[in-house]
Amino acid sequence: MPVKEQHHIPQPIVAIADVTFFKRDFGLCVIRALHLKTNIYTQEVQSESVDAYRQGRIDLEKRGYTIQAIVLDGRPGVRQLFSDIPIQMCHFHQKQIIVRYLTNNPKLEAGIELKKIMATLCQTNEKEFTKDLHDWHQKWSSFLKERTTETFTGKWFYTHKRLRSAYRSLKINLPYLFTYQKYPKLNIPNTTNALDGCFAYLKELVRVHRGINKALKRKIILEILTKTDPVFRY
Repeated sequence: MPVKEQHHIPQPIVAIADVTFFKRDFGLCVIRALHLKTNIYTQEVQSESVDAYRQGRIDLEKRGYTIQAIVLDGRPGVRQLFSDIPIQMCHFHQKQIIVRYLTNNPKLEAGIELKKIMATLCQTNEKEFTKDLHDWHQKWSSFLKERTTETFTGKWFYTHKRLRSAYRSLKINLPYLFTYQKYPKLNIPNTTNALDGCFAYLKELVRVHRGINKALKRKIILEILTKTDPVFRY
């Protein structure tokens, strides 16, 4: 259940939300208030569902928090849940998506060029990035439409479907990649790193103490996640 031991002061916040799993033992949905440097919501979950984030938002709003903006990993259903506030897509997660489709060393020239555009994401702005993406698509439009037909079945598929998927990901997420630049007064981060660093620390802690049972492991993790002591800066 949501952590109840914390002292909550109703106030506006910029939130970072993400779900992580500790192997098959359990998963946690965590929402962090950026300026408070504190995780203000922690909920055990079975999967990274829209409902997990919905319950988090409901809980925080009941406690008096007003979420002014939120940083997410890009799940479309979750974005719809927060469609009434500014949403920032995590740049690191976007990079991971592109690498998943193109690999770290793409062989096709079109893939190499798209990966170079992706590499500029953190240093550019929406107008320039949109133009670069548009120009790339114009250049490789015919290439992306190439099809391969199976000899025996006669069925066809797009020859460069992974490249198409990489481009589609950027196209779909584009409206959320530069939100942090549109609301400078809110100081919205462009990644979920404030949470990812915490998750990485916890998973290393669990790895080192892999002999402990699930109940104790869960207790330690929840205690650390809800700790406000400055020593836990991540």
